[in-house]
Amino acid sequence: MSRSRRSRPSERSQRDQRDMVWRRIDLHIHTPASADYQEPGIAFLDILRKAEARGADLIAFTDHNSVRGYANLWREIEDLELLEALERITPAELRRLEEYRRLLAKIRVLPGFEFTATFGFHILAIFPEGTPIRMLEHLLLELNVPEGKLDQGSGEVGATTDVLNAYEIMHNAGALVIPAHVNSTHGVAMQNLPFGGQTKIAFTQSPYIDAIEATDLESTSRRSTARFFNGSKPEYPRRMHVIQGSDAHRLNRDPNRESNLGVCDRMTEVAIPEVSFAALAELFRSEAFNRVRPYRPSQDPYDFVRSARTEGETIVQTFHERPPVRRGRLSPIVRDVAAFSNANGGTIFVGLSASPKEPVLGVPDAADQARVIAEDIERHINPPVQTSIDVHRTDGKQVIVITVPAGREKPYVVAPGAIYIRQEGETAAALRDEIVQLVRAGLVEQADARQELVTAHTTVDDVQEVSEPPSPPRERRARGRRRNEPAVVVSAPVAEVTPFPEPEATVVTTTEPAADVPEPGVPYPRTGVEIVASVERGGVTYHAMRDLRNLKVVHNVTRDSARRLWRYAITQKESHPCDPAQVRWIGERGYWKSYKPRGGDVRYNLVYQRNGTLHIFYGVTDEGMDDAWREVTPARGAFVSATGNGDDEPDVLEPEEP
Repeated sequence: MSRSRRSRPSERSQRDQRDMVWRRIDLHIHTPASADYQEPGIAFLDILRKAEARGADLIAFTDHNSVRGYANLWREIEDLELLEALERITPAELRRLEEYRRLLAKIRVLPGFEFTATFGFHILAIFPEGTPIRMLEHLLLELNVPEGKLDQGSGEVGATTDVLNAYEIMHNAGALVIPAHVNSTHGVAMQNLPFGGQTKIAFTQSPYIDAIEATDLESTSRRSTARFFNGSKPEYPRRMHVIQGSDAHRLNRDPNRESNLGVCDRMTEVAIPEVSFAALAELFRSEAFNRVRPYRPSQDPYDFVRSARTEGETIVQTFHERPPVRRGRLSPIVRDVAAFSNANGGTIFVGLSASPKEPVLGVPDAADQARVIAEDIERHINPPVQTSIDVHRTDGKQVIVITVPAGREKPYVVAPGAIYIRQEGETAAALRDEIVQLVRAGLVEQADARQELVTAHTTVDDVQEVSEPPSPPRERRARGRRRNEPAVVVSAPVAEVTPFPEPEATVVTTTEPAADVPEPGVPYPRTGVEIVASVERGGVTYHAMRDLRNLKVVHNVTRDSARRLWRYAITQKESHPCDPAQVRWIGERGYWKSYKPRGGDVRYNLVYQRNGTLHIFYGVTDEGMDDAWREVTPARGAFVSATGNGDDEPDVLEPEEP
């Protein structure tokens, strides 16, 4: 393959980036057709004029369980046009029609509605321009909105359709599916509700969701909605596009309550080549997370690079101060790309460090450097990775932003045969058991892709002719099969991997369980690592490490071969074993100690004790703990020492050991 052909992906990416323009959108606007609209006498022209004054490029009318507002807008325009055609229009009516034409030439208005699902959860459905009103009303009936309430615009419509089925029905009808104000009342993130768990995961990770709406998009809190759904949470691996909208139930902001917004008082900016539903759908269904940001009316626009620096190195983002000195397979950027492809994707920033306190160095000749990076990625990673490489300006300097999607053909290999994975905020060479896990994951993804292909092109009569060897049926996650389409199940072969034979070993005494399978009933945190067994061979101690993100066990890890967090855990076990008397206990859960690695967040060593067995969890971050574990950690509750005495001494953060 020639060099010019290798550079095409980068050239195409940069050309597409030049074609992008930041547009302002508000996809959550109510009209007087909503029963809870707060200002009487507001006309559709008033709403459009307010949107124009705010600089909006695209808006959506989303009344409660109704499209009457959108229908009335066009009915008024059609009546005026009919009068014009019949030459019976008055001067005032003509001025009104011309004002509509002027505004609608500047602002794209999309049809939609805010659906109330079972248990009161709200979901936005946004549709293409020109979608027939009858089709939208038929869809509301299919979602079990009572026919008598289609024109009422009420948020209370009785028992309708559950959240997950509503997502699928809306998606198959061609809508952009956006759970509304997920972090607030009626939001599917279920804050302050007494249930959640797997339901919350399903409600926010469904493949039918295109984006989620939040009210705290500009928040710098570590618990903001955007950070929660950035792909770093083990239970929520799908990174989500997070937008904001005004949810306006009035024309102007309520002077007595600042949070009660008017039309376009809270907007999102999106980088799209044209103002259209199609461009919006392409963006929300892509991995281009750097093309969505909250709109700020001030002179200081939101900078996603600056925001990323406040989070630092994570499992889904990494930073390089300068372009790599080493090229090809030795390039650390190439390794990072492969590692992110073998995980859930991520973002690589080149030209600045992870610390927001340090100045941005920038990348001279950023466009040329981006082409070089693209060539290295294409030449040295197999199978090919579809990255997006853009040049972004922050603090007056040009930096390179590389967006890497999660791969579907795992494992991705850096020539000639190195395999890398992402472990918390570190890229590391995969160990043998991790490679086996990647191969198995790749087989599942490829089987899913084959099943989608056959489902899309095969009828029931054709199933007999599919030449796949028989294998046990296997559950796969929901994709995008249309309603009333025949379900075609294609069995895919699953390769069996025979473990390498291990030499005879002498077991070292350990208090942890020696089982690969997670022990039922143990409240495992969702970040960090546990040492489940240790053996000695030839004077070297080998450990079996349970990655608490996925609860899978990697065997034969030594102190010398371990990556950073694992090396810390092994050092603690071998040199500073846990003494239960030094643990602060609340019931069966305990806090041992904490430390803060350079450039990272505080990590906690936690202990769980049951029937005399200690489970020690090393390096747990706050995001990996549930509320019960948070109660155990410092400054989150009262502690009782092993002797029963109160312990109010402050905790010392210990440096990470080499």
